[in-house]
Amino acid sequence: MWLVDTNIWLELLLEQERAGEVRQFLQETPAESLWMTDFSLYSIGIILMRTGKSSLWEDFVSDVVERSETRLVSLGVEELKHIPALGLQLGLDFDDAYQYVVAEKYDLTLVSFDADFDRTPRGRRVPGEILSGIS
Repeated sequence: MWLVDTNIWLELLLEQERAGEVRQFLQETPAESLWMTDFSLYSIGIILMRTGKSSLWEDFVSDVVERSETRLVSLGVEELKHIPALGLQLGLDFDDAYQYVVAEKYDLTLVSFDADFDRTPRGRRVPGEILSGIS
């Protein structure tokens, strides 16, 4: 089970350097094994609007949230309270600590281009690494 970080989705949506790798990962990975946080969803919306690509938002929500089996998850109040302390402990900013808490809660593997997760006990994987294990 894969917790797909915000930067993975944005890599594809914004057609960045590794968009092909992300596209292949998303095509070859069963949607029911993909998870996304509500924090990622909202962050994607904010970034799409800031970059003048808000027209992508409706299709993204329809494709990923409505029609696919990708799981959208959030944290409860008690878990939210612990994010700053965990962030300080692991050297993560708030959004990374949020993702990390979700990964721990649901025992998910983080899929991210963010190297900050490399210094955490859970680590991270990038799409290309996962693909080499799928093929």
